[in-house]
Amino acid sequence: MVQDERQERAAGDNADRRRWMGILARAGRGELEEAWGTLHEQPTYEWLRQPEVGLVMVQARAGGTGDAFNMTEMSMTRCALRLADGTTGYAYVQGRDTRQAELAAVFDALMQKPEHRFAIASKVIERLESNQAERRQQKSLKAASTKVEFFTMVRAETKK
Repeated sequence: MVQDERQERAAGDNADRRRWMGILARAGRGELEEAWGTLHEQPTYEWLRQPEVGLVMVQARAGGTGDAFNMTEMSMTRCALRLADGTTGYAYVQGRDTRQAELAAVFDALMQKPEHRFAIASKVIERLESNQAERRQQKSLKAASTKVEFFTMVRAETKK
């Protein structure tokens, strides 16, 4: 029974972490810098893996659900760091911005600490998430405004 509760809690923690890491990965450098500036105490950390830029293969599925195929390559930056208390933070971000990856990794580490989680979640993660939702909405509205309705007129057949 205790083992099941631990597994459920761990699964919930993993889902929460996937969520905030995704939000941090999609956040722009400016947003992360702004959030960094709002911290009353900026943590010290050491590098486990300094930010490095590389390429990843992006896969897609034919028709959205069919066979997977390699679509293109994309630049990505990754890093890993350890806070003074031993908490590790990781980040993978699209593009070549090493500072963006660094800040995302720091916020990942801070979110893992129970004493910082609520403050970071309410001040940083929720704001980033709402900004991202607003950008998605704006893109959706822009795309909808360019939608073209196609129709076909059926030509009547003449009888002879």
